[in-house]
Amino acid sequence: MRAGQDELIRGGTARRGGRRALAAVVLAAAMALTSACTGGGDDGSSSWQGGGDGGEKAPKAAATISEPAADAKDVPASTAVTFTTTEAQETSVEVKDSTGKAVEGEMAADGKSWLPAGALDYGQTYTATVTAIGDDGKAATATSTFTTMAKPSKQIRVSSFLGDNQVVGVGMPLIVKFGRAIPEDYRDDMQRRMTVTAKPAQEGVWHWVSPTEVRYRPKTFWKANSTVSYKVQAGGLPLGDGWYGRSDLSVDVKIGPAFVMTVDNKTKRMTVTKDGKAVKTILVSLGKKSTPSSSGTMVVIEKLRHTVFDTMEELGPEEGYRTEIDYAQRLTWGGEFIHAAPWSEGVQGRTNVSHGCVNVSMKDGNWLFANTRIGDPITVKGTERKLQNGNGWTDWNMSWDEYVKGSALPYEPPAEPGDDTSPSAETPSPQPTA
Repeated sequence: MRAGQDELIRGGTARRGGRRALAAVVLAAAMALTSACTGGGDDGSSSWQGGGDGGEKAPKAAATISEPAADAKDVPASTAVTFTTTEAQETSVEVKDSTGKAVEGEMAADGKSWLPAGALDYGQTYTATVTAIGDDGKAATATSTFTTMAKPSKQIRVSSFLGDNQVVGVGMPLIVKFGRAIPEDYRDDMQRRMTVTAKPAQEGVWHWVSPTEVRYRPKTFWKANSTVSYKVQAGGLPLGDGWYGRSDLSVDVKIGPAFVMTVDNKTKRMTVTKDGKAVKTILVSLGKKSTPSSSGTMVVIEKLRHTVFDTMEELGPEEGYRTEIDYAQRLTWGGEFIHAAPWSEGVQGRTNVSHGCVNVSMKDGNWLFANTRIGDPITVKGTERKLQNGNGWTDWNMSWDEYVKGSALPYEPPAEPGDDTSPSAETPSPQPTA
């Protein structure tokens, strides 16, 4: 436009027409310039320029999609839409498939990406649109059309120990297992796709106990009678060496009453509390000196109404035994249980005679078995042996600081109570963030 204006000023015809004609031409050119708008940059984005009375101003806000890039191919089915905005008061993301059907999803907590509710279909084309609105009320948009990869042949199965609607104790860790070891460099990517929502909200963190298993526990025991939902969005996620997550996983569980057992070797008694109130005291016999019980915090792993303890192969004919057991509740992988032991009822409360288990009477064993759940915690104190981490679900045998170290992401504590940014009961429990 400027070149055209210069040409009019220099042209001899305009000068011969007199000052009035020249002024009219210049005025017309100026009006054309101030009312002009241009659109369509090299990257396909739209921009607006202009000013003056009656001219349309460009939106204050702007948006750009960084991933997936426009026209990208072989995009993982787990892809998130990553974007940046400037001067945006409101931002929304919409993803549609090739038929125009919207894909469900939600914005990340940091407001910089959007994640589909589930893995996208393989080998399909999608269009992502990011809309940013500034304080002027005008919308700026950015779009990216991309195609997902073909279904991979190497897929890793993801499973949960717990099932939907299961009721568990306040010490129950959430346990997720993978069918193949996840390389250390990929665990942070996986953990970013793992969310926990507790009602009411409770602070917690994921902890990798091995390359194939990750667990989650709150900072303190779960709140009694709360609900917990967790989701693992592994479907289509690259997990190293050409392997991808097979599918997504979601589980809803319920937390039961706060049924907590504490055993003191000094008194040879178990104190049982329910929702903070002492409800029973039980006489016990713990492990004798040659086979002491472990001191530490454990949880009930499994419950067996009737079973047989057989240690003949492990201990040999002199020390081994084969005994029928009632009301057995496993505490460690090494073979420590709470169980009824009618043969030691005469010394329970006075002497330790077991092979490391917590012996109780038949009557008390029956009562405990009827009231406990998988995940109920028990703490044993004052014995000659300390509980070894990994010997059972020993998540509560670690301090909170120790547990946090097992996260693949830096841990960020939640906002202080009363802060407007603190999570509500409807939002995910605080997670480590990058």
